Amino acid sequence: MPTILVDDLRSFTDERAVLVARSGAEGVVLLDRHRGEHIDELWLDHDLGGTDTVWPVVALLERAAFDGEPFSIGTVVVHSANPPGVAALVQALGRWGYRARPAPGVPAVAYR
Repeated sequence: MPTILVDDLRSFTDERAVLVARSGAEGVVLLDRHRGEHIDELWLDHDLGGTDTVWPVVALLERAAFDGEPFSIGTVVVHSANPPGVAALVQALGRWGYRARPAPGVPAVAYR
């Protein structure tokens, strides 16, 4: 039951066990690798450096739900510093039945 973090720069500050993807493409690969497993928490940053965003990950989640096989995720935590991006991610994921909540500026995830 992993926790997955998709963020280009930040990490958890409390040393929890976590699988990390630093780009949208890495996030897709990591989630695909854990398809069929329950993921306790999925932490998403909107902007992943340059023109990269977390939207490829969201597209994978949406497609799985559309196909009737959504990922089993306890909570999706959107911790981006991009308020419009946070709102869009939470809305998109909620529409497909994922429990998503905003958490911008949360101290659990920081630059290390």
